[in-house]
Amino acid sequence: MRLAAFAATAIAALVLASCSTTPTAPQAAQPQGMAMTGEDPYLWLEEVEGERALAWVREQNARSLGQLESDPRFAQLHADALALANSSERLPTGGIFEGYYYSFWQDATHVRGIYRRARLADFARNGDPQWETVFDVDAVAAAENANWVFKGIDCLEGTTLCLVALSDGGKDATTYREYDTATRTFVRNGFVVPEAKSGVTWLDRDTLLVATDWGPENGASTMTESGYPFVIKRWTRGTPLASATEIMRGEATDVGVFAGVLQDTDGSRVPIAVRATTFFESTNFRLDGATPQRINLPPKASIQGLYQGQLIATLQEEWRGHPQGALISYPLSESGSESPNVSVLFAPNARQSVEGVAITRDAILVAGYENVRGRLLRISRNGAGWATANVDLPQNGSVSFAGSSPTESSAFVVFEDYLTPDTLYALERNAATTRAVRSLPAQFDASPYVSEQFEAVSADGTRVPYFVLRRRDLPMNGQNATLLYAYGGFQVSMTPGYSPNVGKLWLDRGGVYVIANIRGGGEFGPAWHQAGLRTNRQVIYDDFYAVERDLVERRITSPEHLGIMGGSNGGLLMGVMLNQHPEMINAAVVQVPLLDMLRYDQLLAGASWVDEYGSPSDPEERAFLETITPYQNLRAREDFPVPFVLTSTKDDRVHPGHARKYVARMIELGMPVLYYENIDGGHSAAANLNEAARRRALEYTYLMQQLMD
Repeated sequence: MRLAAFAATAIAALVLASCSTTPTAPQAAQPQGMAMTGEDPYLWLEEVEGERALAWVREQNARSLGQLESDPRFAQLHADALALANSSERLPTGGIFEGYYYSFWQDATHVRGIYRRARLADFARNGDPQWETVFDVDAVAAAENANWVFKGIDCLEGTTLCLVALSDGGKDATTYREYDTATRTFVRNGFVVPEAKSGVTWLDRDTLLVATDWGPENGASTMTESGYPFVIKRWTRGTPLASATEIMRGEATDVGVFAGVLQDTDGSRVPIAVRATTFFESTNFRLDGATPQRINLPPKASIQGLYQGQLIATLQEEWRGHPQGALISYPLSESGSESPNVSVLFAPNARQSVEGVAITRDAILVAGYENVRGRLLRISRNGAGWATANVDLPQNGSVSFAGSSPTESSAFVVFEDYLTPDTLYALERNAATTRAVRSLPAQFDASPYVSEQFEAVSADGTRVPYFVLRRRDLPMNGQNATLLYAYGGFQVSMTPGYSPNVGKLWLDRGGVYVIANIRGGGEFGPAWHQAGLRTNRQVIYDDFYAVERDLVERRITSPEHLGIMGGSNGGLLMGVMLNQHPEMINAAVVQVPLLDMLRYDQLLAGASWVDEYGSPSDPEERAFLETITPYQNLRAREDFPVPFVLTSTKDDRVHPGHARKYVARMIELGMPVLYYENIDGGHSAAANLNEAARRRALEYTYLMQQLMD
């Protein structure tokens, strides 16, 4: 399945004692009031590239970097982070396409990255084949003097033609350019879709389906209030983009409308459109007829692909007696029927989930979790029915897909856990058996450490699991520097994963690392996520607080030595916990956050998240948002720890104004705060490997200052 992506994840998871390295509070701005309904004195900081705003950013960067980079620990942390970021000891994961294995790769030589390929049989032998470069991002960026960040590539079967998506500095908005893998050059006078948050896919070698910013029509924008396209057009080679023919449109109030292609196991292709009316609700259409034809699925469902003429989908809500969270199928020929013949392929229980689905020529593969421990199922046709079997893989870790194709019989998966380096497995014999292809060498010595799973009890009695990574001989004396990470939104799961950065930069320096599986995520399926939507969101913060308390009660740590970290929606989590329970922590890393929840829907992609957070224009939902919004609820208080807030100027998903205004308000209140804004980097706050390494070194230096000194 090749489907233009949007949103999330989108798009991804808090002092009782003072710290000896607490920074001096920066010079305060003129005090201003901050009533819930009053004028925002810091709106000028929302002007992303404004001269005054950027001058403020540079001033804050200089102050914070001066403190962190002058710490004697920073240099070695930075060196270690750079070595890990640029290490060649990584699995070359990617995808399968027409007999080749494709992989995007970055290292010290290719900082921006190369897209490369190897013959599938050679890759399957040991995972270390002879590669050939298909597209060199560094070379293109240098030749064009541009800050290109690779955002993906879509190649058309049976040709050497591809669409390369490039982003300026890491923004979500991309430029699509036609590229020929035979000549390794952009196609002269080929297809080019200018920078926008677009969705583009091949219909055939001379035709594209394009959803993009078409410019104003009758004085109105052709982009939704969320900043995504809602008009799909057919564009023919050799004609101007402006002459493309409209085939479908949604409404400006939708999240967006996007085009894609489903490929079946016999190689046939079915173009489709997804009209996302909200972030979690959509209507799907077939585009292979004279007019778009609706595909019969409930609003909360996701198409996973085609398998031997069957449409495969997951349900985020009950439908026609079929359970929420289930994987279903029915004949594609019945996609327009009011009563399709539905089969339930897998129905998770309350502690299980479907995390990912891949389709091969012979089977449907389901990566799922049971109590946040991964397993892999194989589902295939058995005459008129279906057969399901477990695929033999190690236990108590995570399984993720690393390449499959509906026209190939083999596939690849990666198994990992918190202390075991990634192992690449080939699924062979019609994807029924496994063979370890390649394992990474350890990038830190895991022998002194243990991974344990505990449960905290939230305010409403819900059991909330969390993992602890610690030394085996850790003294349970409440004095251990502990970092707690969570996300808690958009059905994004925090599953076991090997992190050399956590191991080398934190565990090896005496820290304890904790990952909380709070509600809002997808660890236990859509119900776990939906429990915390809109005005029910306080349960997410209660879950996180329960984990904080449990860590203290087990004497793993204490508030003086407990720090928290989260980004994007997890940055909102950090802001809420800083306001609600500052007494529980002594550090908070607040990454690319949402913090102004009374205005978030007016900033960049914010309108698309109303289904998650609720609308500030709805009286009931606004009343709840007023109780949690971190920016407006900031108050000067002595037990508030010194947070480290990070964002990116180029983030066109979560507006940098959230972080800027929050920090400005803290300065106004005379509260110490550290702030770093990467001028490039997009929503990941790092445009390349070296920038990412610097950010990690800054974060861990801060955490050591707050929790270890």
